[in-house]
Amino acid sequence: MDAGELGLRYLTTSARIRRTVDERMAASGVSLARTKILQVLAGLGPVKQTRLATELGMAARSITQAVEAMERDGLVKRSSDAADKRAKVVSATPAGLAALTAGEASGDAVLRSIFERLGPARLEALDEILEVLGEHD
Repeated sequence: MDAGELGLRYLTTSARIRRTVDERMAASGVSLARTKILQVLAGLGPVKQTRLATELGMAARSITQAVEAMERDGLVKRSSDAADKRAKVVSATPAGLAALTAGEASGDAVLRSIFERLGPARLEALDEILEVLGEHD
């Protein structure tokens, strides 16, 4: 198998694993995308919506749509920034933090079930390979 074919196989496998993780996390109450938003909020506390978008590498419109949906579901709360009434500050609600905990546990469980099959030696080799792949230009 040449490098191009292996690269395509890697991308296909990665997408399949991501889909499986997202489906299992969503079944526990929060998708992978929502988990990432909640992780930022749990780590930073309340932040301006624009900073949240920057932290996640998302477009302003995309983060607005995600936050609006999460607010409707009771996972986050938005309020006006005291210094700039046009800006919105986003914070995780207690329900959002509980969903984050459940989602992370679900995601961790599925990833462990997939990757523990490799065994310690292959996990170490995969770690080294991913390190090299992460250094691309």
